[in-house]
Amino acid sequence: MRIGIISDTHGLLRPEATALLAGVQHILHAGDIGHREVISGLRRIAPTTAIKGNVDRGTWAADYPHTALVELGGRSIYVLHDLKELDLDPAAAGIDVVVSGHSHRPKVETVDGVLYLNPGSAGPRRFTLPIALATLELGGDALRPCIHEIGNVALRRA
Repeated sequence: MRIGIISDTHGLLRPEATALLAGVQHILHAGDIGHREVISGLRRIAPTTAIKGNVDRGTWAADYPHTALVELGGRSIYVLHDLKELDLDPAAAGIDVVVSGHSHRPKVETVDGVLYLNPGSAGPRRFTLPIALATLELGGDALRPCIHEIGNVALRRA
């Protein structure tokens, strides 16, 4: 199973992002959506689970929780916006993957057998940080994350 992971769109769903997400079976949005239409656009690609971030305010944002726990491809995935607000021990809770956003910095690391994945920001450019999103292959015993930098040919694989 291949899932798409996106965050910090801040109201902008780039055509390059939708092209990179084409063919995924599910999409996770890790907050700072910016506008309801972003999620509508993602749902045209695949079923989408989204959580709100610190800039998601207003009546439309009430539809989104602060965190989500989803089961995809036999894996337990916890989604929150700011990793600094993680208030549980993912390994002890049986969580396989923690997805976060907020920093706008793509990052992939494994700690105590848990994959931590921040796809970076797919929205408006912030400083010199890359515009990026991620995909995650869930197959057998392997988790294969990939950060896709939009506008760059190079892909960073973990």
